[in-house]
Amino acid sequence: MAVAPPLIAPPRFASRAAARRSTRSLFPLLLIAPAATLLAAVLIYPLVAALVDGLFDSNLLYPDKTFVGLDNVARAFSGQFWPLLLTTLTFAVPATVLPFAVGLLAALGLNQRMRGRAVLRSLLLFPWVLPGVVVSFLWLWIFDANYGVLNGVLRSVGAIGENIGWLDSGAGAMTAVIVARTWASFPWMMVMLLAALQSFPGDTYEAARVDGANSWQRFRYITVPGLLPVASVVVLLEFIWNFQQFDLLYVLTGGGPAGATTTFSLAVYETAFKGFDLGMAGALGLLWMLILLPVVLLYLRRMESDS
Repeated sequence: MAVAPPLIAPPRFASRAAARRSTRSLFPLLLIAPAATLLAAVLIYPLVAALVDGLFDSNLLYPDKTFVGLDNVARAFSGQFWPLLLTTLTFAVPATVLPFAVGLLAALGLNQRMRGRAVLRSLLLFPWVLPGVVVSFLWLWIFDANYGVLNGVLRSVGAIGENIGWLDSGAGAMTAVIVARTWASFPWMMVMLLAALQSFPGDTYEAARVDGANSWQRFRYITVPGLLPVASVVVLLEFIWNFQQFDLLYVLTGGGPAGATTTFSLAVYETAFKGFDLGMAGALGLLWMLILLPVVLLYLRRMESDS
């Protein structure tokens, strides 16, 4: 009995199929190539260049560089590192906790049935859509010692007899930037938490209410566990942003008075472009990145676990 020979594609058809497979595999890379190139040019290259500068005695005024290894890092540790870390945490932690608390309260309120809820939600989003520089100048006008709105309102109601320089003391300036940051950032937290609240099944609350659970028990045993995955991501992301905050601090206080609001972002900028010391600025940036890296990794791990 004759056996049919196996079917073998002619070489020209096999080569065409291989070419099509190769094109299909390269097509996604071609699509992301422009964005990847822009990312490398705008973000990755400056970051690597700045970190490399931290290993050199480099100055903007002089073209020559001298390799010094980790000497800049050692100088940073023995100098301004710890005060900068304390100031950065003093700003970043309250500027994360306060907007989260305000956003949570707003989300709980907007989750209730009431008239005008859509309009109120849109109004509360207004601070979030404003550019950071606009927010900074707005609050600079509010806290101004001579013609600020806050002093004007307090004097009109008789709460103060003369104008107060809110930004003239360290505690006042830090409080001012935290308040401004809270006002600007609570809306996006509110939106995220409200979306999580509206995804809860309604029968869960009804069952708890039938079983005799009061409002606090429903909040503690249903709302809080349900919000925890979203809340953890929101808090971590907001802390990362606040740890890198620049424009609000630069416009509102400039790091003053007497360095009371000088965080890592301002210190790196001033060291590089006012002190012209690229080596020390790179060393501070390296330490800044290493401190923030565990938080970023925790955020990425949290995102992976939720996906």
